[in-house]
Amino acid sequence: QVQLVESGGGLVQAGGSLRLSCAASGRTFSSYAMGWFRQAPGKDREFVAAIDRGGSSKYYVDSVKGRFTISKDNAKNMVYLQMNSLKPEDTAAYYCAAGPAASRIRGGFYDYAGQGTQVTVSS
Repeated sequence: QVQLVESGGGLVQAGGSLRLSCAASGRTFSSYAMGWFRQAPGKDREFVAAIDRGGSSKYYVDSVKGRFTISKDNAKNMVYLQMNSLKPEDTAAYYCAAGPAASRIRGGFYDYAGQGTQVTVSS
């Protein structure tokens, strides 16, 4: 069982930056790939980024490439999403997820998810 708790969301102006953090419980964190999803009001949940168990392979949705960076710290049981050059269309609740493979998380398949943290980007 893995429990995930997100933090770091907030209100930021367009062009600003935020870093989301996800703290994971359990001693098997290093065996999980991790990812981030987001969901805006009235829209379906959307894949944002994923990283494999060791942190060497990363995937991003096209709309955030070059602006967002996912990273994983197995020693601290943490995964991060650095978000730069934020746009109003990035406004959403952001969720952390854990699963067996980053490629599967990219396809929407994961075993665990957190409760989310809200990101609001004003224009």
